[in-house]
Amino acid sequence: MAAVRRERDLLGERDVPADVYYGIHTLRAVENFPLSGVPLSAHPELVVALASVKEAAALAHRDLATLPPDRADAIVTACREIRAGALHDQFVVDVLQGGAGTSTHMNANEVIANRALEILGHPRGAYGYAHPNDDVNRAQSTNDVYPTAVKLALRAAAGVLLDAMTDLARAFTERGGAFAKTYKLGRTQLQDAVPMTLGQEFDVFALTVRDDAAVLQAARAETCEVNLGGTAIGTGLNADPGFTAAVVAHLALVTGVPVREARDPIESTQGMGAFLQMSAALRRFALRLSKICNDLRLLASGPAAGLGEIRLPARQAGSSIMPGKVNPVIPEAVNQVCFDVVGADAAVSMAAQAGQLQLNAFEPLVAHLLLTAIRRLDAACRILAEHCVQGIEANESHLRFAVERSAGLATALNPVIGYPKASELARRCVTGGVPVRELALRDGLLSAEELDGLLDLHRLVRPPR
Repeated sequence: MAAVRRERDLLGERDVPADVYYGIHTLRAVENFPLSGVPLSAHPELVVALASVKEAAALAHRDLATLPPDRADAIVTACREIRAGALHDQFVVDVLQGGAGTSTHMNANEVIANRALEILGHPRGAYGYAHPNDDVNRAQSTNDVYPTAVKLALRAAAGVLLDAMTDLARAFTERGGAFAKTYKLGRTQLQDAVPMTLGQEFDVFALTVRDDAAVLQAARAETCEVNLGGTAIGTGLNADPGFTAAVVAHLALVTGVPVREARDPIESTQGMGAFLQMSAALRRFALRLSKICNDLRLLASGPAAGLGEIRLPARQAGSSIMPGKVNPVIPEAVNQVCFDVVGADAAVSMAAQAGQLQLNAFEPLVAHLLLTAIRRLDAACRILAEHCVQGIEANESHLRFAVERSAGLATALNPVIGYPKASELARRCVTGGVPVRELALRDGLLSAEELDGLLDLHRLVRPPR
């Protein structure tokens, strides 16, 4: 039989595998919440953030002489090992759980305590020398540790996403420059409009991504206000005098994040504003990124029976029955990520409003959904930039032909010949297939020189201001 150690909690005793670092609370949580099949270790940012909070707490207690120095030092060492990537496989509770994150928190407390025991020269489970609650969790509660760690994790993950968004915007900008003199028709309501350049279209995509990055950056800044030190409901019960200021200061040094004490720890403990703002920023980007992918798929549609204005890089064969068919698989995949993120925002909104009085019990769902959404959008941005945008080509001859034969050119003649005559030219262009320029010249409405000036494509796409 496998070796075990006996641990006790308020419900009784249980045998815990001797070779694991977690304890009885984590064991019960694993049994109680086989929900998603996704362990806490799937979110390494959150594991690192939890260890960062615990390290800051131990350092604060060492300063305040509220923990024995050797015990505090062992906890700090254990936390630094976890922050460096060790023992992540010991964070085994399901990301979905009851208890407002208590199981996640206790998983961290137990792993850190047992590693600290080893550092101190004691066996795992010998909690008289370093206890998960009395020592690792001294002056803390799930209700201040967990939301603080989630905010730190979201900030770290969002920083990676912002880098990916920068790469995607840069890819669109590069293509915009390459297509700066590629003329095409704009479209409104899927009908021919007035001329523009393909470069302008791609520059807009780039600006969209950059604008959404600025919104995400603002949401990221909101994660710096933390309720650490507020303990159970924000009143700070059981926190040692001076602990709040000390732990927040140490947390800033440990993480390099400009964390600050909550203006009102009671509000911060129950409030979900930062999470809702982060979710809203992700939702906004997902919706607008999805629109960009819709546009790319539409512009590349065909090639014979669609718009066929651009060619997306061919990534794989597109059909098991139709030879030669190539599908816009990268934008399609990104679309699906975006749909998933929008759905996650709806669930986050429901979880946020479901909180009651001084605590929201549903933060584990919020943390899981937001960290997952960020990770998927990060991958989507990088895949879209590398496997699609960078290799897009313009069907220049097709675009130029469509511009020159478009009834939309009649719009440029409005100021000279008036709207009624321009409308008649446009109607005849559509019904007879004769270009607007030829019709205007044939009818004697304008000279060839006047038409050359009025219908100059460069002037049309960048009119003087």
